[in-house]
Amino acid sequence: MIHPTAFVHPEAQLGPEVEIGPFCTVGPHVKIGARTRLVSHVVVEGWTEIGEDNVVFPFGVLGAVPQDLKYKGEPTKLIIGNKNSIRESVTFNLGTVQGGGVTSVGDHNLIMAYTHLGHDCIIGNHCVISNYGGLAGHVILEDHVIIGGMVGVSQFVRLGAHSYIGGQSGVERDVPPFTIALGSRPCAVKGCNIVGLRRRGYPAETIQKINESLKLWVRPDIQKEQCLLEIESQYGEVPEIQQFVSFIRKSEMGVVR
Repeated sequence: MIHPTAFVHPEAQLGPEVEIGPFCTVGPHVKIGARTRLVSHVVVEGWTEIGEDNVVFPFGVLGAVPQDLKYKGEPTKLIIGNKNSIRESVTFNLGTVQGGGVTSVGDHNLIMAYTHLGHDCIIGNHCVISNYGGLAGHVILEDHVIIGGMVGVSQFVRLGAHSYIGGQSGVERDVPPFTIALGSRPCAVKGCNIVGLRRRGYPAETIQKINESLKLWVRPDIQKEQCLLEIESQYGEVPEIQQFVSFIRKSEMGVVR
């Protein structure tokens, strides 16, 4: 269903049962999957692909050109998965050639009002970004990340799976999986995301070992590599600990402690 006040370019590709509400604009290179709904006053432009069963609330702008002076009009993409709720006045930018060419959002995410996703961001599945979140270019969110309100994330930063970022934080370094991080300059690890892990069915024994590993990681008197070796020696058989250590070792931006 397309509202008579909406403008949908004839070359746009719409799946079955797509709803385009009042005063929406859909550009020529856009693909929208089945049952996705644009509530009203939504702009979808650029080379944007939206999957199935998404809802985009009023005044969202998806697929606008990157806020990057290197961008010269190349046909880079924004790709959005399935069953996402994208709330009011969000802005998702296209990727850049230098950053891989794609900004991507997975499935089952809640992106709250006034959030900005910069070029080449990669958002996993089951993430929540609260109101006024600002993600600079090239930011990566792994699965089940929760970001509180008014959080800013610097370019190229990674947020590990099941991490929780407290409201009004400023994140300039990578945040390890399974952690709670809070603060601005510096943002620091405050503990294990115990509540989140319980909600997702992690066994108590696993949560305890993650928590004990974090206590080693945040010790200020031990160097990074020595911390990791100690964690591996005590809990290295636990898959989640292997994930934690691997994430830290792959960091290029440094890791919060």
